[in-house]
Amino acid sequence: MPKTVVIVGALDTKGRELEYAKRLIGERGFATLVIDFGVMGAPTFTPDISSAEVAAAGGGDLGRLRSGDHKDEAMQTMARGLPVVVARLHAEGGLDAILGMGGSAGTSIATAAMRTLPVGVPKVMLSTMGGGDVGPFAGTKDITFMPSVVDVAGFNRISRQIYANAAGAVAGMLEVEAPAATEERPLVAASMFGNTTKAVDHARELLEGRGYEVLVFHATGAGGRTMDGLIADGYISASLDLTPTELADEVCGGVLSAGPERCLAAARAGIPTVLAPGCVDMANFGAIDTVPERYRGRNLYQWNPNVTLLRTNPEENRRIAGLLVAAANASTGPVAILLPLGGVSMLDSPGHEFWDPEADQACFDTIRKGLKPGIPVIEMTENINDPAFPERAVETLVEMLQQAGPRRPGLGTAQSGR
Repeated sequence: MPKTVVIVGALDTKGRELEYAKRLIGERGFATLVIDFGVMGAPTFTPDISSAEVAAAGGGDLGRLRSGDHKDEAMQTMARGLPVVVARLHAEGGLDAILGMGGSAGTSIATAAMRTLPVGVPKVMLSTMGGGDVGPFAGTKDITFMPSVVDVAGFNRISRQIYANAAGAVAGMLEVEAPAATEERPLVAASMFGNTTKAVDHARELLEGRGYEVLVFHATGAGGRTMDGLIADGYISASLDLTPTELADEVCGGVLSAGPERCLAAARAGIPTVLAPGCVDMANFGAIDTVPERYRGRNLYQWNPNVTLLRTNPEENRRIAGLLVAAANASTGPVAILLPLGGVSMLDSPGHEFWDPEADQACFDTIRKGLKPGIPVIEMTENINDPAFPERAVETLVEMLQQAGPRRPGLGTAQSGR
C-alpha cells in the first residue's frame, strides 16, 4: 500500500497550485489526501476533506464564516479544526507526510496542524513567509520551510519550478528512510552553550559509554524550547540540564530566552534530572550597539561582532536561581542540583572576564535556601568545565536512572501549538 501525503491549503484561492503538487506527488507513486481549509468561496476541485468538515472540527460553521464579516473568527476556527483533523488522520495511519502551500494566513493554519505531528514525520511548508522568521510557525517541530520567492498565486516560470520542488521535497523525504538502529537506547537530553562545551562533551562521552543515547541542545532559546518539547512529548528518559543559561536571558531581557518555564518540562514529566547553574553568568545580546542603555555601564564581553554577553549581577543571579529552585521543587521525579563553586562557565573562572564570586554566591545561596527538604545539593569545588564536575553529574544521573528502572520513551503525543 503506497504511503500517503496529506496536502493542506485553501482550495478557493490556491486550488490550481495545490492540484499541480498533488499530480506531481502522485506521479512519484504516492497516494494523496487533500484537505481544504478555504473559507472565501468554492474549491477549484473536490477535496477529500472539505472546509466545512474542518470548520466543524474547530467548533464553527462554514456558512457563517463565509459571510465575510468574520475573517478573524474564520482564521481561528480553521486553525483549531485543521490540527484535529490532521492528528486524527495520523493516529488512524492515514498520514505519512504533510505538505502545505500558502501565504501568511495559510502558513499559520497549516503549521498549526503540522505541530501536532511527532518529530520525524515529513512536514514541508511552501510559504511566502519562508524567508523570514519562521520560529512562531515552527514551534519546536521539524517543519521544513521553503520560500515561495513569488506569491503562491498562479503559474509562471519561477513558481512552476518552486511548486515542483516542494512536491519533490516531501516525496523525497518519504523515499529515504533512516537505517534502523541496531538497538534502542534510553535517550538523555543535555543542554550546552559555548562556555560549557567542554563539560557537556565529556558528559556525553561518558553517558554514551554507559549505553545511553544523548541529544545535546544548544541553549539558544529555540534549543531549550525544543528540548523541553521533546521531554513533554515523552521521548526523553532523563535530563542532564547543565546549561539553563536561557533563564539569564529571561531575567535580563536578553535575546535567547526560552521563557519562564524553561526546566519545568522535566519536572512535570517526572524523569530523572540533574540541574546545574551553567552559564547563568551571562545574558546574550546582539552587536554591542544593541545592548540596552541600562546595561551600558556593566561588565560586557564581545563574544564576536554579533554577540555581546552581559555579566549577571548578584540580584539577577538570585532571580535566576529562584527559577531553578521552582523547577526542582516542582519535580515529580528524582532531581539533584550540582553547584560548581569554581565557576559556572569558561568565562567565570579565576583570571577570566566574568569571574565574580559574589554573584555566584548569590546564586548558590538562593538554591541552598530555597530547595525543599530531600532534594540533594552536591557542591563541587571545581569549575563546571573541569572533568570532575561532569563526571559527578553523570554518576548522579546514572544512579537515578538505575533506581528508577527502565523507562521506554513514548512515541510523542505532540501538543498543538507548542
